[in-house]
Amino acid sequence: MLEIDLCTFDPGVAASSPAAFAAAVADCVEASWDTGADLVLLPEFTWVGLEPLVEPQTLKRVSDVFWGEVLPALKSLLMRPGKAVVLGTVPFWDEERKELRNRAPILVEDRLLHQDKLHLTPWESDFAPGTELRLWEFAGLRFAVVICLDIEIPEISVKLRGAGVDVVLVPSATETVLGVERVDRCASARAVELGCVVGVCHLTGRAEAGLIDENVGRTAVYRPSQASFRDAPRWEESEIYENGIHKQRLVLDPRQLQIMRRMPQETNPSMLKTLPTFSLVDVGA
Repeated sequence: MLEIDLCTFDPGVAASSPAAFAAAVADCVEASWDTGADLVLLPEFTWVGLEPLVEPQTLKRVSDVFWGEVLPALKSLLMRPGKAVVLGTVPFWDEERKELRNRAPILVEDRLLHQDKLHLTPWESDFAPGTELRLWEFAGLRFAVVICLDIEIPEISVKLRGAGVDVVLVPSATETVLGVERVDRCASARAVELGCVVGVCHLTGRAEAGLIDENVGRTAVYRPSQASFRDAPRWEESEIYENGIHKQRLVLDPRQLQIMRRMPQETNPSMLKTLPTFSLVDVGA
């Protein structure tokens, strides 16, 4: 069994300095690990909560402080054998290209990985899109981190088809219930299309920052609607929260995925060997 904690996070958490903010995040992660979680997922824009604590209050400065000061301390705390954490997302300044990315730092045992957001919302005009969707392995399973709006893009699901992804993790930040619904309804579809488990967590609360002034969200788990998952809840959604840190434990049995993939006679869109070619024809009114 693999146990994953999906965590909402409130960037308005009381903190007087970047170090104190980082300590609150680390406490959240360590509390999950101490109660049996193997992996922890935090929401998109968790670290934009640093903005009121730095000078000048800019995304570039948040990037400098996180990657230069905060992350080295977090690595000493959160790089552990048998443990992993997706630390939400944080601005990353690409010095070579002179542009910001919305980047998810990922600590997997003794490795530092990352995933950049590929598709940007209209209010992410300060960022440049990423160019790679990265797959990584932990505890014998293959993972992808697909950030917020990216889970709503069908072309990403097409790219992942046949890649053997077992778990898709979706850190998200949304201001309204409509944003929550878009992300979560598409996440459910990806679980069906790709024959994988999808875990979602959203940002909650308020922060004195341009991108994340108000946030609502929840946690959610989606599993394939296939016979090996018949006795498991195939979708689990928490209530929608306006603030605070809330956790949902996803207990993943890899055998369910293995059994599913040994059942070629079952209708399963993730296991279609050949896809039909067709033309779109507009026959008018």
